[in-house]
Amino acid sequence: MPKSRKEVIFTDKILLNFKTFIKKNTVMFVALCAAAITSVIIPPDRQYLGYFDLKTLTCLFCVLAVVCALKNINFFYVLAEKIVECFKTARMSVLALVYITFIGSMLIANDMALLTFLPLGYFVLSASRKRKYMAFTFIMQNIAANLGGMLTPFGNPQNLYLYTKFNIPVKEFVGIMLPPFLVSVSLITFCCFIFVKNEPMKFEEESLSLDPKRTAAYLLLFALAIAIVFRGIPYWIGLIVIPAALMILDRKALKAVDYPLLMTFVFFFIFAGNMARIEAVREFFSALLDKSALLFSVISCQFISNVPSAILLSQFTDNYPDLLVGVNIGGIGTLIASLASLITFREYTKHHPHHAMYYVETFSAFNFAFLGILLAFMFLIKGI
Repeated sequence: MPKSRKEVIFTDKILLNFKTFIKKNTVMFVALCAAAITSVIIPPDRQYLGYFDLKTLTCLFCVLAVVCALKNINFFYVLAEKIVECFKTARMSVLALVYITFIGSMLIANDMALLTFLPLGYFVLSASRKRKYMAFTFIMQNIAANLGGMLTPFGNPQNLYLYTKFNIPVKEFVGIMLPPFLVSVSLITFCCFIFVKNEPMKFEEESLSLDPKRTAAYLLLFALAIAIVFRGIPYWIGLIVIPAALMILDRKALKAVDYPLLMTFVFFFIFAGNMARIEAVREFFSALLDKSALLFSVISCQFISNVPSAILLSQFTDNYPDLLVGVNIGGIGTLIASLASLITFREYTKHHPHHAMYYVETFSAFNFAFLGILLAFMFLIKGI
């Protein structure tokens, strides 16, 4: 029996919505496919429960939700206005945005720093009519988030994982990561001075004011999320308190959370966990890591991202200093080397959908330049 016109239109609409969803969440779909394929090789069992870093997922959800609430009260818009008023020039404003992201990644992790401060960068540059620096600023914020987070155990998800797995003392951790961290700060600062002109900036949009009570409430919730990252508060408390508070204060913020991003993490955890249980994979990676844990962890990140690489490769080596450095500097390079980079790409293309190729080309040029310099520096101080 042939379908009616309404049924055809309804079916076409569903297909179109599905294609649009896949296009917007390509990485999640790839991660799902990878997880599904490896789940055929390693059927689901009790060990799957050990794949997931519930603290990372909880922190990510909490920060996403609070950032959405802050957006809804124009918090970033007002903060952007203050930055322009304070720093006055394009160069200093971009530097401020990058440094804020850099410091933020050390305190609240790279993904969360970008989710928090990319909207701020957008508001600063769009409201001051300096959109020409948008791609460069987003790329520098992305690099700053990936490399700034390397200094602390909680700065990147892979750091938190390796710090816990190998029980690394904090002093030793910082000592391992300090040399590449200092080089990264120097390179980022140099690029901002070279590629951004010292031209005046002026906020050209209408000034807005904040609701004091809601602002205070959301900042308290944000502080709670940070306290969870610092291990000061059990993560399950944030998972109860923050959604409950937002159910009362701003339900739209909970609806606006980037749930596909959370699912991307979930699928990558399944993929990495399954790969580590395949004997041929274990033997292959063990042989490579015996030769150079630093080099091959960097290479691995370029293809399967830094968090899955850390989870996967930690099963095959005890050389955690080289692995730690490798999965941190390896987070720059390709667009999929870090999930943080995908967050930045999605944020940029949301505002400039027709400039995606330009962004990827510029992103690749800066990222591979940074990666080459940092890798050469690490080999130099190791005497290789």
